[in-house]
Amino acid sequence: MQFTSRQQELTALTKIRERSFTRGQMTVVTGRRRIGKTRLIKESLTGEKYLYFFVARMDEPLLCEGFSRHIEESLGVRIIGTITRFIDIFRYVIDLAKQQQVNLVIDEFQEFFRINPSVYSEMQNHWDANRETMKLNLILSGSVYSLMQKIFRDYGEPLYGRASNYLHIRPFSPSVLRGIMQQHAPDHGPSDLLTLYILSGGVPKYVELFVDKEALTHAEMLDLFLSPDEIFLEEGRDVLIQEFGKEYGTYFSILTLIAAGRTSRAEVESVIQKNVGGQMQRLEEDYLIIKRRRPMFSKVGTRSIRYAIDDNFLNFWFRFIYKYAGIVELGNYDYLRDLIDRDFTTYAGPILEKLIRLQLAESQQYSAIGQYWQRNGENEIDVIALNELTKQAVVGEVKLQEKNINLEKLKLKAEAIQRDLAGYTVTYRGFSLNDILDSPPNGT
Repeated sequence: MQFTSRQQELTALTKIRERSFTRGQMTVVTGRRRIGKTRLIKESLTGEKYLYFFVARMDEPLLCEGFSRHIEESLGVRIIGTITRFIDIFRYVIDLAKQQQVNLVIDEFQEFFRINPSVYSEMQNHWDANRETMKLNLILSGSVYSLMQKIFRDYGEPLYGRASNYLHIRPFSPSVLRGIMQQHAPDHGPSDLLTLYILSGGVPKYVELFVDKEALTHAEMLDLFLSPDEIFLEEGRDVLIQEFGKEYGTYFSILTLIAAGRTSRAEVESVIQKNVGGQMQRLEEDYLIIKRRRPMFSKVGTRSIRYAIDDNFLNFWFRFIYKYAGIVELGNYDYLRDLIDRDFTTYAGPILEKLIRLQLAESQQYSAIGQYWQRNGENEIDVIALNELTKQAVVGEVKLQEKNINLEKLKLKAEAIQRDLAGYTVTYRGFSLNDILDSPPNGT
């Protein structure tokens, strides 16, 4: 699949490179595994000479041997002697950058924590001493988000405050996924688009796999997802195991429960039988895996809190793959497929609601978009979109099938928020599966 959709990020990286001709630039690029960080960075340097260092888990002298050879081959220079410490490699690059502009990419930068943590303080010293006099475009990328945050956002770490630019790479938006489907499967239906959104979550690597394998119908995508020859069955574990380390068991249990619909902390703790407030806070703030949701119009301190896994791929993986790990271990994929088919419609409903809200947000017509529910779980409203400037409001119900939309029932539910909507002209709308083919969704 061709590189797509990242024009804003490409423009930002190009401007950063241009600034590096006058002073050193340190750019931190983060994002979950498979999100396309490396491909984006290399695309931004098309036509330019650059050094690309991948920090593999090996002894520092071996790592430096490979980096030295790469410098010689890429820049046509000769390194005299043997370099065994990374900081000497870095100093060499800095000396080059005092004579000419140099682009240096260091991928999986967080791995120095395991190889030689002193690299960070040594880099800080040389960066501070030379930033104003060198022409170095330094791009530092990493896929273990918590460690990258620690390196650059933790006040006690040596590289705190040194980065001049931050880019957090996010999944493809619904409109980009829609464009990809239109290009590669022009006869697709709305259920196919929803399934792509559910299974890939907009993560470029997963989208690319579906496109390259020409699996873009609902059935074909599920077949590919459950294939033991593809990455998907082990992917959730591979993506998260480095983040969580030895505590992964508790985190995986929490995520499995949330994916299964236990969306409050109390519900999770009632099953796990222990306090998991700290873990849930880290999942939200340190790992950016879950999001805290509260009803629209509620006060900041409300207890009516629900949690959701923000990553669609991980949500599906915990709901159907990790939960049924025993079935996967047996290789009983047909049985697992039957379980997914049985529950998919129920599972897809809340994801469709999320997709409709995202499409409304993409339209940039609204100042606030959310949901509403009362603390007892009653009077749930799937979509509320407000335009504060025009005093227009949309109150919506989302159903997979249009025939199941009941606007009269929706209006009765909305009586609970009439006071909050005072001064707004309210439009009641129903959204169904067919509306995801439009941007913004038309509704009924």
